[in-house]
Parts: sequence; structure tokens; C-alpha cells
Amino acid sequence: FFRVISIKNYHPKIRIITQMLQYHNKAHLLNIPSWNWKEGDDAICLAELKLGFIAQSCLAPGLSTMLANLFSMRSFIKIEEDTWQKYYLEGVANEMYTEYLSSAFVGLSFPAVCELVFAKLKLLMIAIEYKSEKRESSILINPGNHVKIQEGTLGFFIASDAKEVKRAFFYCKACHDDITDPKRIKKCGCKRPKMSIYKRMKLACCFDCGRSERDCSCMSGSVHSNMDTLERAFPLSSVSVNDCSTSLRAFEDEQPSTLSPKKKQRNGGMRNSPNSSPKLMRHDPLLIPGNEQIDNMDANVKKYDSTGMFHWCPAKDIEKVILTRSEAAMTVLSGHVVVCIFGDVKSALIGLRNLVMPLRASNFHYHELKHIVFVGSLEYLRREWETLHNFPKVSILPGTPLSRADLRAVNINLCDMCVILSANQNNIDDASLQDKECILASLNIKSMQFDDSIGVLQANSQGFTPPGMDRSSPDNSPVHGLLRQPSITTGANIPIITELVNDSNVQFLDQDDDDDPDTELYLTQPFACGTAFAVSVLDSLMSATYFNDNILTLIRTLVTGGATPELEALIAEENALRGGYSTPQTLANRDRCRVAQLALYDGPFADLGDGGCYGDLFCKALKTYNMLCFGIYRLRDAHLSTPSQCTKRKKSSSVHSIPSTANRPNRTKTRDSREKQNATRMNRMGQAEKKWFTDEPDNAYPRNIQIKPMSTHMANQINQYKSTSSLIPPIREVEDEC
Repeated sequence: FFRVISIKNYHPKIRIITQMLQYHNKAHLLNIPSWNWKEGDDAICLAELKLGFIAQSCLAPGLSTMLANLFSMRSFIKIEEDTWQKYYLEGVANEMYTEYLSSAFVGLSFPAVCELVFAKLKLLMIAIEYKSEKRESSILINPGNHVKIQEGTLGFFIASDAKEVKRAFFYCKACHDDITDPKRIKKCGCKRPKMSIYKRMKLACCFDCGRSERDCSCMSGSVHSNMDTLERAFPLSSVSVNDCSTSLRAFEDEQPSTLSPKKKQRNGGMRNSPNSSPKLMRHDPLLIPGNEQIDNMDANVKKYDSTGMFHWCPAKDIEKVILTRSEAAMTVLSGHVVVCIFGDVKSALIGLRNLVMPLRASNFHYHELKHIVFVGSLEYLRREWETLHNFPKVSILPGTPLSRADLRAVNINLCDMCVILSANQNNIDDASLQDKECILASLNIKSMQFDDSIGVLQANSQGFTPPGMDRSSPDNSPVHGLLRQPSITTGANIPIITELVNDSNVQFLDQDDDDDPDTELYLTQPFACGTAFAVSVLDSLMSATYFNDNILTLIRTLVTGGATPELEALIAEENALRGGYSTPQTLANRDRCRVAQLALYDGPFADLGDGGCYGDLFCKALKTYNMLCFGIYRLRDAHLSTPSQCTKRKKSSSVHSIPSTANRPNRTKTRDSREKQNATRMNRMGQAEKKWFTDEPDNAYPRNIQIKPMSTHMANQINQYKSTSSLIPPIREVEDEC
């Protein structure tokens, strides 16, 4: 911290990228007068990102592994055997790249460009940097058809090599339209060099006198003699001399903020923008065609923070959220998140707010929020509560994660994810013992047994649908009756993600794996399955941010749920979220994308679930639903019944996708219609170990869009699924109060 102060005292304009271990220290940096994120200053807090990655795995199991591999810089390791490691390592070798799009894409919608880039260039584009009419930049992840590609648009690509991404910059429709081999797409010379606006305006009038060049006496005769040739080559629109001189002055004023592609790539393309915060929101969402205006919405019904990025409620006393064992058992929790936390009154705070914030992002409906139950020391949670008391649907069960009675009381066998954290890790000198509490808790849960007769539960907005049942049918809708929840009889089927400090301790998490103790963390089964996470996998973020700070912006966009520099400045000032009225501007911030997990065993993609090609799945999802499928989630050792070169889809697989909110249906007014429009969600694959892979379309260039493998837990056979039917829920609707 004091090094940053010293550097800023030496020269306030020096760009600083600093790495911090604890999130609460970030406030001190933001309060330095010369600290300016708009000029590229950035603080990478490993604790914040670590908990953000874990939170995303609660929403889409295994996403932490995929994102961590995606932003790590590792070389490709080739394996000949047809095992899960072969496809996993192909995905690990991929990274996130940014490149400016060719002028051939100008005027096309994002889905059209995304499909063209995928089919023609064998690249996967997931986002763009969009500049609004006010020249404000924001990152748009899978925007809708209303967003058109502009000249100089920066694209975000997943690829294994920077040379592959150059195809998006070199692509020319006239020269490359009939090329089938993407390797042949290189720089062409068919286009004549275009004269910049600045040079064209210099031809139109003189800088010194402001007169037209034909009437100007300041220029030499050779300049006048070449005017006809230049004007024929670069025709100018009719502009008066006064307009020209005015435009020149305006252009010169704007010129310092205009960066060349190379300079912009080096310095970060969004640094000079006053609104370059990591957002998923679309430009000017209030003007999106087909979306309902939100000016007349009841501001008293929806409760969000002052930025509109997170669900918010008035501060609650901790005594009101404490549950006893009997109260927790009577609550009949299901589809919730259980956070097992080890800590005491002397433990260092780990910043649980960074875990809760992504789970309370405002792009979820209130009824879609997963209930969070903390199981741990009440003395420790009291110290953290000041940062958590403004979030809805949070409960505390005082106890210990090692107590099976406490775990049964919170229905851990019915949870969507169990997170195991420890605040005592730094208090132990022996590195091999730093993770002992987390490992013991994980093994304790896996060895538990549960009764399969759990009774009939009242279905709610996150009720479970057995396989084969059409939830969209009014007769089968949960609001018309009761559904029996699929039960789990062994703790090995419970989805768990465990935080580790020492990478080598991952060998103790799974008793059935065949990992060597010296194996690197990213190559181990628990990490590949998404059941373990360590902060060490984020070590390369510093160097990645130095070369391209757009990468860190994208990470925060995907991981934090919408934390912006404005929100961080507010938290640094008062260490709490501030509630705000629901204005059209804040409600518009809800209109941003999120990652979803879709099953392939039924639903709209069932025809591709057994032997279909990834390319067909990608194109169908993009064309029909504006969904961007970027990963495959499958059983570790699943085998095809009809093997072929491209038939890599199986009914047991599911996909991670980013649905666009541009085409979401209008607001519904009843609970019944809202139930039918819940996002499709995937139940854990009980007793089945799953990994993440990617595939290419037919005859695709190998290793072009291999995305990160990932999974949820270790098991041996497929259990029942819980799902709903509709893909894209409405984002603007009357919701329950906090």
C-alpha cells in the first residue's frame, strides 16, 4: 500500500497495477487522491476474485474451473489416448484474446457476426466493446440483434493462438468468402488505402486561413495541381469553409482520446471512457425494440442498491436471521446454497460479501435467488454481518460444518451447492495442515447417508421437474400441485466446491482418483471437475492485465455479478450497500446477460443430445434463442453408442450458454405465467463425474474453440434431473418484496 503512495507521490500519472490479498484493503487504495481507474490504475484482489469464481459455480456448477483455465496462460499438452484429459487439455490451452473486427462486419448484428466468425473463421466470439452515441464504452456479452457492429469494434475471442484471432481483423468478404480453410485467411491487398477523416478535411480547407484550398494563397502550386487527383480518389461531401474549420477544431480536440488499434490494445481500449466499468448491460436498454418501457414500474416493489446492480433490502439484525436446528429442519430448504465456514473471533475476515454479491445480482428475479445458509461460528459471522445485512434470503445456523446434525438440519442433501471455506488457514504454519478443516468437512459430507423418503415438497419457483415431464404444460406446472423432489441417498452425490490454500492438498479430497501427488492443480480430477478451487490458479492475472486490461474488465464482468468502480468507491466510503429508488436508469442495469446451464436430455436441444454435432448445437442455439453455447459438460468416461468424428454430444451432456436478454418476453403479471418462464436449469448428475469439453463443426480446424472442461462432483452413475422448460425468463416483472 505504501509503495503505491510513494509511486503516486513521485508521479501521479504513473499507471499502477497492484495485487492485494484482502478485499477490505482495497478501500485504502481507492481513497488515494491520485488513484484513477480511468487512467488504467487497477487493484487485483485475489480474495475477491476467488470468492467470485466460487459463487459462479453455485449458479453454474464448474464454471470456476472453466474461467480459471480460460484466463491462465498455459501451453498445449497433447495426449493421444481418447480420455477425458485429451479434451480437457485442449481446452486448457485456450486463452482470451481481443482483436479489432474487420470492416466487413460493419452493420451486421452481433449474432450474425458471431455465427459467421464461428463457421468461417473457426473462432468463438463472446463479447464486444461497444461505444454508444455518447462515446461511452461498455463490454457487451452476447448482445441481441439490435446491436450492430461499428467501425473499429473490439471483439473478445476464445482461441489457442493470437494468430488465429487475426483472421477476424484480416477477413475480407471479396477475397475470403469462398475460402474453406481458415489458415488461408490472411491480409489481402484488394482494398485501396482509405484516407483518414483528418487528412480528407485537410484537403477541404486550409489550417491557417480557413479558406478552401482552391482559394487559399498559403499553399504551394504543387498542392493545388494535385487537388483534382486527390478529390477523385477521395470524394468529399459538400462542406462549407466555416463548417470545415469548426469541424477541424472539434476533431483536433477529440484527437488525443483516439488511439490506434495497437496503442489502444496496449493501453486498454476502455480506459479513457467515463463509463468503462465492467458491465453486462446493453447500450441504452430503454430503447431496445420490443422491450417494454419501465418508467411506470412501481418503485416500491423492486428493491435494489443505488446502482441497480444487486438485490437489496433494509439492514436486518443478525438475531432475526439466526436459525436453530429445529427451525432449520421445519423450513424444508431445497435448491439453496450451504456455506460451511470455519472461523472464530480471532480469525481474519475473508470478505463473505464477495461470495454473496454474485448470488444477489439484479439480473436474477427475486424468486430466482437461491437461499444462502451459513453454517459456522456465530462469533465469526457477527463480524462479517455488517457487510451482509443488506442482502435478502440469507440465514445463519450457528454450529460447525463438522456436525452432521447441523448439516442435516439445513437439508444439505437438497442443496444446489455446498461451499466449504476457512478463515483459519493463515493461522497454521505447517502448509500441509492449512486445509485440514476444509478437507475433513468435505470428506465428512461425502460419507453421509440420507433417507430416500424425503416426502412431498411444496413446489416453488425453483421446483424440480422429473425427466420427461413438460413443465410448460399447465397440467404439469408446479403451481397446480405438488412435485416429489428427487432424493439423494449418499453424500457423494452432493455438489461441493472446496477452497484450498495448498495445491498439494487436493490429493486428499477424492479417495477414488488416480492423481499423482506431484500433479499440478489444474491437471487433477477435483479441479477439473469443479469440486476444488485454489487462489494459485489466478497468479497469471497480473501479467495478463499489464498487456491488456480489457481482460480484467471481462473477468469482473463475468465473476462479480456487476461490481462497478462506482460501486467500489461507494463501498470504500461507507463499507455498505446503499439502497436506491427504482428509476428507469437503475432498472436498465438489470438488463444484462448471465451464464445458464442447459440439459441436452430433453427440451429444445434434445435432438442434438445423442450424437449431434457441437457446430449444429451452436448455430441452432444462436439462431433460435440468441444463446451462445461455449462449453460442453459431460460424464468423465462416457462413451458414444454411434461413434464418429463429430458425434460428441450425449444425452447425459449439458451445455453452458449465455442467453441474450434482448428477446426476453414481456413482463408477466401472475405467478403462474412466471413459473412457466423460469430459466432451464440442470440438476446435478448424481454419482457421475463430469468434465467440460468443446467441439468443432464438421471439418473444423482442430483446437479452434476448445473451451474449458469443468464439472461439479465425483460420482458413479446418473441420478434424476431437475429442470424447467423455458429458456429465457422475463427480466422485468413485479416481484416479491425483500
